[in-house]
Formats: sequence, structure tokens, C-alpha cells
Amino acid sequence: MTSPPVGADSGDTLAASAAASASGKPPPAGRRRHKLTFDYVSFMVVFLGLPLAIFLVFVIWPFLQAGFYSMTDWSGFTAEFTFVGLDNFAWLLSDPRWVNAVGNSVAIALVVPTITIVIALIFASLITVGGSQRGQVRGLKGSSFYRVVSFFPYVIPAIAVAIMWRLIFDPSGGLANGLLTTLGLDQFDSFAWLGNVGTAMPITMFVIIWGMVGFYMLLFVAAIKGVPAEIFEAARIDGAGRLRIAWSITIPLIRDNIQTAWIYLGIMALDAFVFVQGLNPQGGPESSTLVMAQQLFRTAFIDGQFGRSSAMGVAMAVVTLVFAALVFTVNRVTGGRDEKGGSA
Repeated sequence: MTSPPVGADSGDTLAASAAASASGKPPPAGRRRHKLTFDYVSFMVVFLGLPLAIFLVFVIWPFLQAGFYSMTDWSGFTAEFTFVGLDNFAWLLSDPRWVNAVGNSVAIALVVPTITIVIALIFASLITVGGSQRGQVRGLKGSSFYRVVSFFPYVIPAIAVAIMWRLIFDPSGGLANGLLTTLGLDQFDSFAWLGNVGTAMPITMFVIIWGMVGFYMLLFVAAIKGVPAEIFEAARIDGAGRLRIAWSITIPLIRDNIQTAWIYLGIMALDAFVFVQGLNPQGGPESSTLVMAQQLFRTAFIDGQFGRSSAMGVAMAVVTLVFAALVFTVNRVTGGRDEKGGSA
């Protein structure tokens, strides 16, 4: 038997490495193992282990507990309870107050994010690229002042915003009725804005939008600032007007920011507990402003039915996840991101 020439193995190895380099693939190698040094272990514990533990203890575990208690008749104040299965969820489907609260929450989740984002985009465009069509791309004159004023409502606590607007729309001595009657509109004398079925929900939505626009305007301002100015300048040279630039350039380039804003606003609107509780603690006339979080609070702490309120919490989580999935789906269908993850 003839033995291979000396150096054949090394030659084959070099040939394999050269072929792998030519094909763009690294040569096969064994799996690297990190040495368990103090630096590596401490990094993993502090930046991975600790946050994961906090997430499991304060997010996942309470949610699992709520899922368990949602299948019991626990009153919340005793150690005894009975396992009832899915009876609480069946009761939710037949409870008219809960069904009404779900409808109100969905209405707020559809209207509030849409109007808030549209207004915030308009303000952000005016502040960043809405200035003169000549010279450098810039916003309106005095845009810094408008930015501060627009953001001011967001720094006020939500409960303070709700109480302030409840006093403004007070039927007896509120500022709204006082101004309208001064203008000669006597039909608004002692008009109960929050006590009328036709106006209670629109006023509630208006207050939430008023409190949220400033923050999302600044979010969009930061996103637009990240777009190279040369893109806007090229569009102006091609003859595009402000509306065309906003629709064809600004919105597509900050689509991911808009999607994020929509999800956060939707989650907030599906809750809206602080605003609604501050404006109408009892849920408004004929429960016209009652939302899911209010009904959950009432069922748990007034009626003493923590099992049913836990079922409401699980239902709220499901509705929120469905809303987020719908936003992602709409963004994907309208060209937000292709299947490979690149911008459309």
C-alpha cells in the first residue's frame, strides 16, 4: 500500500480553505465555547438573568395567577374559592354591561389613535419641514415655542387633566358653557356635556387626544429629524408641495414610528381608566363612557367578585394582543416591511 506524500494533508487543508474562501463560506470549525470568566458570568447575570427574573416575577407570574383565578369564584377577601372552569368567561359574553364596556373601549381604540396620530403628524411636519420652500429645509418660524406648548399637556398627570376638563365642562359654572352663553348661544346654559349620551363619549375622546398629541408630535419630530435633509430638498426641486412631501416622503420614511405610536396609543385607549374615571366615575349616562378597565375595577373592588374581574383582565389582554396583531398586519399589507425585513 502506497502512503500519501508528506504534506498532502496540509495541502488538502489549504485547498479546502481556499475553496471555502472563494465560495464566501468560512471553513468548518468547532463550536466556540465562552470561558466562564467572572466578567462573562457577571455580565450575563446582570444584563440577562436579573431582567428576565424581574419580568417573570412581576409580569408573567401575575398573568398566570390571573388566568388561574379567572376560572374560580374567588371573592378576593377570603382564602376559600371554588374552581368553576370557563363559567366566568361565559358570563362575560352574556353580561350587557361588559359587552357595552367592550364596545366603548373598541370605539376609543379606533378613534383616539387615528385622530391623535394625524394631528401629531401635521404638527410635526409643520415644525420640521413646513417652513419656507426656499433655502434650507426648516420648520415654521418659532417652531421651538410651538413644540413646548404642544408638549405641555402631556406633562400634566392624566388624572389632573381629566379633573380640569370635567370642571371646564361643568353644567353650572363651567368655562365652556360660560363662553358659549356669552356668545349668545343660550341653548348651552347649564348644558351637561358629560351628562348627555350624545356628547359624553366625544368629550371623553377629545380630552384623551388633547393630553396625548404633544408627546407623539415630539416622537414624530425626532423621526423626521432623522431623515436626511437632501431627500426633502430633492423633492422640492422636483416641484413637490408640502402635502405631497408629507404623503409621499415623510409618512413612508417614518412608517415604523407611526406603527409603534399606533400600538402604544391603542393599548392606552383600550385601558383609558384614568381619563374616564376622572371625567365620569360612574361610567357616564346610560354607561355611554364605561370602559373595560372601569367595569373590571367595579366588579373587583365594589362587587367583590375577583374571579370574574380576573376573567375580564384576561379578556382585556386578549383584546390588546388582537389589536396589536391587527396593526402589524395592516402595516405589512400596506407595504411597511417585506418578508425579508427590508423597507418597502
